[in-house]
Amino acid sequence: MKLSNRLQYIADEIRWGETMADIGTDHGFLPLYLLNICKCPKVIMTDISRGSLKKAEENCLRYDSEREYDLRLGNGIDVLKDGEVDTVVIAGMGGLLIADILDWDMRKSKSMKRYVLQPRNNVGKLRHYLAEKGFSIVKEGLVPEGKFICEILTVEKADWQGETPPYGAEFDYPESLLTFENPYTGEYLRRKLRTEEQIYEKIMAGSSDGTLKSKECAARIKQLRYLIERLEEK
Repeated sequence: MKLSNRLQYIADEIRWGETMADIGTDHGFLPLYLLNICKCPKVIMTDISRGSLKKAEENCLRYDSEREYDLRLGNGIDVLKDGEVDTVVIAGMGGLLIADILDWDMRKSKSMKRYVLQPRNNVGKLRHYLAEKGFSIVKEGLVPEGKFICEILTVEKADWQGETPPYGAEFDYPESLLTFENPYTGEYLRRKLRTEEQIYEKIMAGSSDGTLKSKECAARIKQLRYLIERLEEK
């Protein structure tokens, strides 16, 4: 069984011998792969969509029709018990939706050892939410998939929690991107810079210099240029 680059990265973040749950499993490829290589003794596949869970069930039967699988229909981590698995994967959803899933039952969310999160958007707001709620991003990954470069966050409970700075450009493009530099870091930062510059031009074409949106965009551009400069100095 061969996974996409994105799913392979997520699979590699899960530790040998630990249990996992895949929230929004869709086809169930990730947990089935982990079973196939005997990395996880137990996997739970969950989805809010009955149709998606049916697809996962069909793939389970195709993989090994004699095996018993744990497929659960429901919303987010509601279908899990406190501390039921070691690692929870929430991938392919918006960053704000991921935050909502974690926020629904914070006691349960913090009962899990680790999360691997792959937001489709609003990754900066998700980083800020995690910091506010006492989670620590222990690794940041960048992985190409099609025309996109996906951000993947490995998250654990923080040992301590200080005051969280207000949300800003440093959460959208943190220095941790350089700490966990990989072959895609430069391309990712330059792509984001081009996008932010285009957004800024559109804002300025229809607004005055003093608008909040233009200031926020200018801050993101400044942060990206700073990170690119530091990256090029290495």
